Amino acid sequence: MSQAFGWVVLAGVFAVELLAMAAAAVWGASYAGTWLAVVAALAVAVVWGLFASPKAPWAPGLVRPVTKVLVFGLAATGLWLSGHEALAVGFAVVVVVVHALASLPLVRALTAEH
Repeated sequence: MSQAFGWVVLAGVFAVELLAMAAAAVWGASYAGTWLAVVAALAVAVVWGLFASPKAPWAPGLVRPVTKVLVFGLAATGLWLSGHEALAVGFAVVVVVVHALASLPLVRALTAEH
């Protein structure tokens, strides 16, 4: 596999992180309108930045993986509860596939370099 493939996978990782924010906004909008959509998306961004991002200040031990499971799981659940069942399932599948690909040695080597 080439480095280009690895960078595409890393772009996919970033894309699903953005999609988690969008899913939170969809859930918020479906329950209370624009204000909750904004608050939910911002909450995902803050939680991600503090506990799951590569440079998260508070991510010791299992904190990062548990945060990722919670964020992506709640995002998929929010889509489901908002009436977007097919999107919820599709999102969950894409998250699992992208993160499985991101665990390949080639991709992990790219993140170690930068």
